[in-house]
Amino acid sequence: MLFDSWTGLLRVVIVGICAYTALVLLLRLSGKRTLAKMNAFDLVVTVALGSTLATVLLTSDVALAEGVLALALLVGAQFAVAWTSVRLPLVRRTVKSSPTLLVWRGSLRDDVLRDQRVNRAEVLQAVRAQGLGGLDQVAAVVLETDGTFSVVPISSAGSLDTLDNVPDVPCDRFTGRRQADREPC
Repeated sequence: MLFDSWTGLLRVVIVGICAYTALVLLLRLSGKRTLAKMNAFDLVVTVALGSTLATVLLTSDVALAEGVLALALLVGAQFAVAWTSVRLPLVRRTVKSSPTLLVWRGSLRDDVLRDQRVNRAEVLQAVRAQGLGGLDQVAAVVLETDGTFSVVPISSAGSLDTLDNVPDVPCDRFTGRRQADREPC
């Protein structure tokens, strides 16, 4: 069916404008963090917001007020989880994964690549994207919590303190300290 009625089209326009406006207001009130793709929960909320908006627009069985309440519930849940994860380490560990060290000082960690379901070609692509010609120019490659790769070139590695929150940074065999944060291993 290509066309049902003018009433249906008018409903989509009116509800669409109202629901979209409500969603934008809710997102502005909740802050920038709401739509950040920082972990699995954020992605779920983002997809659910889109699905809810589409349902409100296209399903006449769902009233505008119900749709706006559903949007507010999702934004509120995301805000509550983000707020508590900043304050409570247990919530943070539950909601957010840890970054993973894939390459250390030019050496691929094949067992870690396999565990994280990342192939060598993906790592090499990330290295090339940083303008590096080989793994020998890489201090570290980290699989971040949002699924992106961070490449730290040897030329700009510095103290490597950006790796402080990355588990499994190897120990320096001479100092007995983690090479990133210099704490005892």
